[in-house]
Amino acid sequence: MDRRRSIHHHIISYLFPSSSSILCLCISFLVLLFTTNTNALVKLPENTTVPAIIVFGDSIVDAGNNDDLITEARCDYPPYGIDFDGGVPTGRFSNGKVPTDILAEELGIKPTIPAYRDPNLRQEDLLTGVTFASGGAGYVPLTTQIAGGIPLSQQLKFFEEYIEKLNGMVGQERTTFIITNSLFVIICGSNDIANNFFSLPTTQLQYSVASFTALMAHNARSFARVKSQRYLEH
Repeated sequence: MDRRRSIHHHIISYLFPSSSSILCLCISFLVLLFTTNTNALVKLPENTTVPAIIVFGDSIVDAGNNDDLITEARCDYPPYGIDFDGGVPTGRFSNGKVPTDILAEELGIKPTIPAYRDPNLRQEDLLTGVTFASGGAGYVPLTTQIAGGIPLSQQLKFFEEYIEKLNGMVGQERTTFIITNSLFVIICGSNDIANNFFSLPTTQLQYSVASFTALMAHNARSFARVKSQRYLEH
C-alpha cells in the first residue's frame, strides 16, 4: 500500500510540476512521438514490463467512446479512418491511428488501444489496456458540457468498472500487477482553452489567462489524485 502511494505521489509531481509546464509537456510528448525515428521510438529500461496502457482525456486519444452520444464531437463517419486498417471510421479523430495507438504498438503491447465503450470490445483487450477518453472533454467541467462529451469524472467511474472486470477475469493479484505497472496517459486541456476560455466571453470576464490555467492545473492534479485513490480503494 505504501509503495502504491509513493508511486502515486511521484507520478503527480512529475506530470504536474506547475501550471505553466503542462502545455509544454503535452507538446513535447507529441513532437517526440511523431518526429523521432520510428525504429527506435520507445526504449524501456532493461527488465521493465508495461502490461497495458490506460488512457484518459479528450479527442486526441479517443478511439470511439463518443460514437453513440448525441454530440457533434464524434468521428464515426468518412473521411475519418481513411488510412486506418480497412479504411473505415472507428470514432478516432484521425485519418488513422491516434498517439496512444502508436505508443502501444511501439511498446509491443498491441496494434491499437480500443475504446472502453466499444460494443465490440473483447474481454482479452482489457488485459492490455483501453482508452476512456472522450472528444470534447476538458479539465474544467463546463468545457465537457459544451461539447456533450464524457467528463473526466465519468471516465474515472469507467476506470472503476474496468478494475472490477479485471478482478473478475484474472483475480486481485494479477489485477494489482497490471494496474501498478501500466502506463497511464492523460491528454487533455486544449478544449478548455479553445472551446471555453477563448470562446465564451463569460469565462474571460471571470478568469484571466493566468487564473484559468491555474484552474486547469488544479483540476488536473485533483484528477490524478482521485484516480490513484480509486485504485487504492480497490
